[in-house]
Amino acid sequence: MQAIKETHFNFKGQTGFYKGKVRDVYYFGDTMAMVASDRISAFDVVLPRAIPDKGRVLNQIAAFNLQATKDIVPNWVLKIPDPNVTIGFQCEPFPVEMVVRGYLAGHAAREYKAGKRVLCGVLLPDGLKENDKLPAPIITPTTKAKIGHDEDISRDEILNRGLVSEADYTVLEDYTLKLYQKGTALAAKRGLILVDTKYEFGKHQEKIYLIDEVHTPDSSRYFYQEGYRDRQNANEPQKQLSKEFVRQWLIENGFQGKDGQKVPEMTDAIVTSISDRYKELYHQVMGEQLASINYSNLMERIESSIVNSIN
Repeated sequence: MQAIKETHFNFKGQTGFYKGKVRDVYYFGDTMAMVASDRISAFDVVLPRAIPDKGRVLNQIAAFNLQATKDIVPNWVLKIPDPNVTIGFQCEPFPVEMVVRGYLAGHAAREYKAGKRVLCGVLLPDGLKENDKLPAPIITPTTKAKIGHDEDISRDEILNRGLVSEADYTVLEDYTLKLYQKGTALAAKRGLILVDTKYEFGKHQEKIYLIDEVHTPDSSRYFYQEGYRDRQNANEPQKQLSKEFVRQWLIENGFQGKDGQKVPEMTDAIVTSISDRYKELYHQVMGEQLASINYSNLMERIESSIVNSIN
């Protein structure tokens, strides 16, 4: 297996390039080609080794969910010519990510355990334990940092700082809750619980669109429905589908993205195990096995798909 760590294409008519944490984006005027690389990030840090198949797993799950939610909110996608490539129109992104939580898990659980009862301006009730279902889904936005860490932010702070207008933010809140409801229903069909997820939005010709990936295991956390209640009652960890297993491995090895900390060695065995987990995630979320591919021509295949789509 080969992994796509980065791309260095130079296309005719290309007007720009942006290298994100895990995606390489090629601009062609108002159109963009987004390549889902196999880079992996955690705690807002890109890890040193890429994970074979990760990019196409996430790109294909995102494609399915963008198609499944376009009746709720229009999205940026024009075509998906390759398992690792999405072609769409360029939007001006809002500088916040809309995180929605239906359960007390991950970052929210860590904050709650530390004694905090207000998260992003939302008051949480006393008496909750990790992975409990919340009384109702809550929106806990974060800033969208181009460099460094995203940070929790409240609705009032967003409006007071002028990051998003009140009219637009009201629309984003409405879209976010409706998308989470749809994602919850889609997950239930696969025997899963959509615990929390994030959405990103942007504007194109003054219209709001859903952008980036949707309901993937990198942007979302899933629990298995079967046994959820029994595990909660027994105070046992939940069986989950998400990137949390990567974060936990890093935490156990002394890394949380803080200054002075070093990423633990990513051995071949670790890389293979993470790749296998992403394939398992694909199977559980999509209900089918990830297709086999020819790894010998990855770059040529991706480059050709963009050329044929743009020209």
